[in-house]
Amino acid sequence: MFDILMYLFENYIHSEQEVIVNPDELTDELTRAGFHRQEIHKALAWLERLADLQDGDAKSYLTSQPSTATRVFTEQEAIRLDSQCQGFLIYLENLGVLDFATREMVLDRVMELEATNFNLDDLKWVVLMVLFNLPGHEAAYDQMEGLLFEQAEGPLH
Repeated sequence: MFDILMYLFENYIHSEQEVIVNPDELTDELTRAGFHRQEIHKALAWLERLADLQDGDAKSYLTSQPSTATRVFTEQEAIRLDSQCQGFLIYLENLGVLDFATREMVLDRVMELEATNFNLDDLKWVVLMVLFNLPGHEAAYDQMEGLLFEQAEGPLH
């Protein structure tokens, strides 16, 4: 399912190509690209839930939580997100790329994925997908995009 999301993001959303709105046409195109229909339907449901979160749930997060709250990861979240991923989420909050609401949206979408080997690069893409269509988060999206495609210069020590 994550591969389909990546394919959609890279080939439509991120490249600014015209998005096929008809789910049947999109399913047919993804099938021609080699994806299985069951996984396609799961990916489309994942995107639909993301849209639902963007439309409503984020607003309730913003008004209900103090900015000084500390997030404690559940056991299931800690299994999916290793310490590197958890640290990266905290880093993004400290940078101002994520706030309480967007962090919770990211966690919601991460936990919905059926990925067995979820890693930091996968997390970065989920963050980018969540931020992409959030009104008022264009600067955070640009900053996250820079972090995603940033290449280290010179030797790493």
